[in-house]
Amino acid sequence: MLMLVSPAKNLDFDSPLPTTKFTEPSMLKDAEELVETCQKLAPSDLASLMHISDKLSILNAERFASFTTPFTPDNARQAVFAFNGDVYGGLDAASLSEADIDFAQKHLRILSGLYGLLKPLDLMQAYRLEMGTKLQNNRGKSLYEFWGESITHALNEELADGEQQVLVNLASNEYFSSVKKKLLNANIVTPQFKDEKNGKYKIISFYAKKARGLMARYIIQNRITDVEGLKGFDLAGYHYSEVDSSPNELVFKRAEQK
Repeated sequence: MLMLVSPAKNLDFDSPLPTTKFTEPSMLKDAEELVETCQKLAPSDLASLMHISDKLSILNAERFASFTTPFTPDNARQAVFAFNGDVYGGLDAASLSEADIDFAQKHLRILSGLYGLLKPLDLMQAYRLEMGTKLQNNRGKSLYEFWGESITHALNEELADGEQQVLVNLASNEYFSSVKKKLLNANIVTPQFKDEKNGKYKIISFYAKKARGLMARYIIQNRITDVEGLKGFDLAGYHYSEVDSSPNELVFKRAEQK
């Protein structure tokens, strides 16, 4: 079983690291090709392309300009400790045990506009390049066209090694769209997290993002390897709702927060 999460815009390259272990991204050559494309863009081009401020466009132009390989612990950081958004607040990877990290390395994958597919301990350098970016490149007019079927093929290779071909989709629609579902040799299960508001249950983005990270943490710490095990998720007040769920969409609800 594999679980997929999205990356985060916010990065943390300063906090102490709980481990010295690291691996190299399997799609680093592809990332280098994308960086070469981005290095040709002026900060104003990046600002227009990514819909970001001048300050952020200058920062990211500098990041692309300083991109260098090989990656080492001195010039890069393990992905799961580098991303710092809502999902990663729920995951709280820095507090996981070494055994937890080892399990995550086998079962958790991070989708990335620049790196394609990352393992938790894969080194990465700071960047911003969202999957939905319409970047003209050697393979097409967008990052979806650039990655094509390669992310899906990489997932299939990893899923083939497991006892159960299950993919737990904890990623956003923007990032999961980089996976060709019809070509994926797996049963896709998508947890949905709904919070009560004014007597009705709905998906609230901030809470849902954090809940995806909490679900990833739950899977890691409890060594979940099948769909049935997911239903026991009960962190932060969520509970499985059988009546609202289907085989491929598991719904978890939480009463209104007082």
